[in-house]
Amino acid sequence: MFSLEGITTNVQDWLLMKFNPTMALTIECVIVILLSISLFALLGLVLVLMERKVAAHIQIRLGPNRVGPGGMFQTVADTLKLIMKEGLVPDKADKFLFNLAPFVVMMVGMLLLAPIAFAKNFQIWDINIGVLYISSVSSLSVIGILMAGWASNNKYSLLGAMRSGAQIVSYELSAGFAVLTIVVLTGSLQLSEIVNAQQNGWWIFKGHIPAVIAFVLYIIAVTAETNRAPFDLAEAESELTAGFHTEYSGMRFALFFLAEYINIFIVCAIGATLFFGGWMPLHIGNWEAFNHIMDYIPSSVWFMGKTFFLIFLIMWFRWTFPRLRVDQLLNLEWKYLLPISLFNLLLVAVIAILGWHF
Repeated sequence: MFSLEGITTNVQDWLLMKFNPTMALTIECVIVILLSISLFALLGLVLVLMERKVAAHIQIRLGPNRVGPGGMFQTVADTLKLIMKEGLVPDKADKFLFNLAPFVVMMVGMLLLAPIAFAKNFQIWDINIGVLYISSVSSLSVIGILMAGWASNNKYSLLGAMRSGAQIVSYELSAGFAVLTIVVLTGSLQLSEIVNAQQNGWWIFKGHIPAVIAFVLYIIAVTAETNRAPFDLAEAESELTAGFHTEYSGMRFALFFLAEYINIFIVCAIGATLFFGGWMPLHIGNWEAFNHIMDYIPSSVWFMGKTFFLIFLIMWFRWTFPRLRVDQLLNLEWKYLLPISLFNLLLVAVIAILGWHF
């Protein structure tokens, strides 16, 4: 049966046989970097096409259908166009920060890939404080956005960046409390331990009502953190042109555009890991025959299936709900989501102490 774990083991054994341990580790790091960059490029192509097709289906239209079979090469054509476009820098912009900002946003995405388990025993870095690492690194993305808004020397860019900063800092609280709910139930910050704790059932099912509430809070908060509609105030076209990336064009704009979809994939991958068992197959009690059949599906397929289901959910939000005003956006977090998150964390602590979860 197809196994990513087997591939990595075979590659490592071959490298150790051909090279000394230091050289083998160096080559492994280079391979990981190249695979990460390739994954980002592929995800950008797939997710943009998926967004267009989901939007078309919800609005009862065809979507891209000219370039390639079913329009599947439309995003490739768009990428070629962005590569060929000239990248302009405004005269009075801070050129160093202006050029650095897109790379900061992309680097944050690449760093967040490290602790995510894409399949059984298949992750870059199984750090024992994985949840803390993700929470810390993900908060750095706002620096790149603020940098882009300030360096552009454009009032619309600056307003968009300030909105994004306020939005991300606010909704990080609810997302953090939702993640802590699963940490309390598991008793570990290590993502591999969180996945293994769901061997007899995913937390969304066996964590009772607090786990369901935490998932709803998480999906709302990460939608806001990734500046997705209906929380896309940072780049509200009707108010701020394109927000913090108004002055960007060519590949610099492409990096911001790609970073948005990469961040969607990452937050959905984390959500799948925490609430839906990550790469763990669906097992139901003592249904041995059913569970045995589920085990035949590769762990990487389980992980990607759950992740893309959550991505579809976030895309569904965009084409269903109208955009909020800034005051409504912040009121939702500080007056509603944050108090609910605090109460839910207290409730799950009681459940964990008394051992009431399955």
